[in-house]
This record gives sequence, C-alpha cells and structure tokens, in this order.
Amino acid sequence: MKLSNRTEYGLRALVTLAERSGGAPMSTRQIAEIERIPEPFLDQIMVLLRRAGIVKSVRGVNGGFLLAQSPDQVSVGEVVRVLEGSLLLIGCVDEENGDLWCERIPICHTRKVWVKLNEGIAKALGSLTLAEVVETDEPASAARAGKGG
Repeated sequence: MKLSNRTEYGLRALVTLAERSGGAPMSTRQIAEIERIPEPFLDQIMVLLRRAGIVKSVRGVNGGFLLAQSPDQVSVGEVVRVLEGSLLLIGCVDEENGDLWCERIPICHTRKVWVKLNEGIAKALGSLTLAEVVETDEPASAARAGKGG
C-alpha cells in the first residue's frame, strides 16, 4: 500500500493544527509554509477534510482552519479513508464488491493473507490518534518549522 502525497500532506497539516489545538485558526498559507506543502494542493486537501468534518473553517481576516474535534478524537485511519477513499490493499478484500474484482475469491488461498494484512493496517491506523502523533513527534516540531518534515 502506497499512500498518496495528498494523505501525507493532509496528515502533516492536521498535526500542525493539533499542535496548536485551542489556538487561533491557521490559514493554508501558514500551514503550507510550516510544512513546506504547495499551497494550492493544500487548499484542495483542506476542502476534503472540512467536508468530512475533520477541520472547520473560520472566515474573516483572522480566519483559517481549526480541528473540528479534539486531537484525541481524530484517528489517522479516518484521515487516510477521507484522503485515499479506502484502506484496501487489494480489491478482493472489499467485503461488498470483492467478488466483482476477482472471480477466484471462492478458491483463492492467498486472499486470507490480504485480508489479515488489511485488517492489521486498518486496526493500527484506527487506533492511532492525532494526539498520539503529536505526542510522539514533539521533539521534531521546532525543527520541522525550519526544515520541513
């Protein structure tokens, strides 16, 4: 499973917001500068995150984005699903449409490998919150502001 730049950048933007949770809204320009993310691409990502209810936007001169929930309520799995569309490694593990992807499902011995991997990844990402990411990343936050990251 290779995650897209959209997911990497989106998660980095959310970590930046989580580090400042409870503070003033941040503009996409501010986030883009801190995280070294192309601002037009970040604008698109933030629209997706807002539609999903992960961030909220504040209008006005001092407007920008805030987390819509506490960082301990936002799972990395939720972010990945919003920005990637799913967590599926391979189409056959899709419970609803897997049989459309491959006619070998009833006789496939390797499908159980993909199912276990997919379940493990979903569980790991679902159990990790933005608060935990920020907590484990604190020493890097100051350096990231100067060097990207």
